[in-house]
Amino acid sequence: MSKQAVFWIRDDFRIKNNPALSYATNNHECVSAIYIYNNLKFDQKREAQKWWVSKSLTEFGKELQKYNINLEIFNSDEINFFSKIKKEKDLSVYWNKIYEPEELDIDKKIISFFEKEKINFKFFKGNVLNEFNKVNKNDGTPFKVYSPFWRNAERVYLEQVPEKNSIIKKLKKSKNFFNGSINSDKILPKNKWYKKFENYWIPSETQAETNLNQFIKNEIGNYGVDRDFPSKKGTSKLSPFIRNGQISVQNIFEKCSNIKQKNISIKKYINEIGWREFSHSLINNFPQMLKGNLRKEFDRFPWVKNSKFLKAWKRGMTGYPIVDAGMRELYETGWMHNRIRMVVGSFLVKHLRINWQEGEKHFRNCLLDFNAANNVAQWQWVAGCGADAAPYFRIFNPILQGEKFDKDGEYVKKWVPELSKVPKKFIHKPWEMEEKYQEAIKTIIGKDYPMPLVKHEIARQEALAAFQSLKKN
Repeated sequence: MSKQAVFWIRDDFRIKNNPALSYATNNHECVSAIYIYNNLKFDQKREAQKWWVSKSLTEFGKELQKYNINLEIFNSDEINFFSKIKKEKDLSVYWNKIYEPEELDIDKKIISFFEKEKINFKFFKGNVLNEFNKVNKNDGTPFKVYSPFWRNAERVYLEQVPEKNSIIKKLKKSKNFFNGSINSDKILPKNKWYKKFENYWIPSETQAETNLNQFIKNEIGNYGVDRDFPSKKGTSKLSPFIRNGQISVQNIFEKCSNIKQKNISIKKYINEIGWREFSHSLINNFPQMLKGNLRKEFDRFPWVKNSKFLKAWKRGMTGYPIVDAGMRELYETGWMHNRIRMVVGSFLVKHLRINWQEGEKHFRNCLLDFNAANNVAQWQWVAGCGADAAPYFRIFNPILQGEKFDKDGEYVKKWVPELSKVPKKFIHKPWEMEEKYQEAIKTIIGKDYPMPLVKHEIARQEALAAFQSLKKN
């Protein structure tokens, strides 16, 4: 075996539970960590993630230095980069998998080249509990419904032989293996809107561990209830760290499983890992859903093209406060509360009847926690065209959702400050205030804040009629 190794960083900016990095340091004298920035992928509307990746590389590079591992960053196509490695370099290459069809295809091509050139390599399980092809029905076919999938997935995971701890060995010396490494700042978006993210996030493994520990100590016991209220600190906000691999889902699962006094809230939190596993299973078993409706009858759905309404939705100017608060939170922080994601998604596809793919693209561009599996699966769930989808007649009423989950309007007033003086009786339907009250608080609906784009009752009936039309064809 060669003395030198390359650890290929992908979605795994962590020291703990990193099997490829562990194997490299324990079997070689010198290791270099490389990150290949494929701008063709990120230029497909993933602007927010450019910031997270750039900052992650900076923080992870510092951690790697403690083990005498240099970080090298290259602006390249993965296949082109690795095709230039020759056997004479005497390098071994290691990486952890990403469970997206496109990424697995890249793996196959790289493996084929390495085998042809007799270059030593090894790949490892990525940031999941189970490989997606390990969880199937008794007849070998994939699940399309979440509950039986997750029951089986938990069993499969718990029956596995426990994996050895991935210990990273400190090496005696560091070395660069390639030329042309770029600075992590080169990855940052040209548009400076991302600068606001620095007020809310520190993309590092240390921060991820801190957030998890604090959540388990203070919030997880009430997660089952508090998670629905966007003004409460009821969720872990670990999703961007999980997506970019600052923390492993195995670590989260085990820490939650080790809590001595368990309740339904802990079970519900662990179930969120299950939804992530289910989404990855779906896109690999049904890759067509990455580009269109899983349920093909929705190819006939009478979507409405309305650029004015779509723009208003993106800007948080629909006239429905709970929807607008969510969209503004997204643009400001790169994240949105999960209950609100369902509300704004339902509003786009059912009130405005705009194709779910428009929402998927916008979330892809703005979410720090975007991954293809979760984003597509969640949008198709809301639209009713995916696996285990929400029933077509489930149309979130944005007024009632606001009154139920943001009773006092704290969340709305935080993100829609022009409504800060509106009394809570009208905070989720400000257009119902009499004009004299609007004038008294200097909040004129239609001027200082928009009138609703559509009326809920009418939009609901039109949506139901559109869904019913699918049954007639």
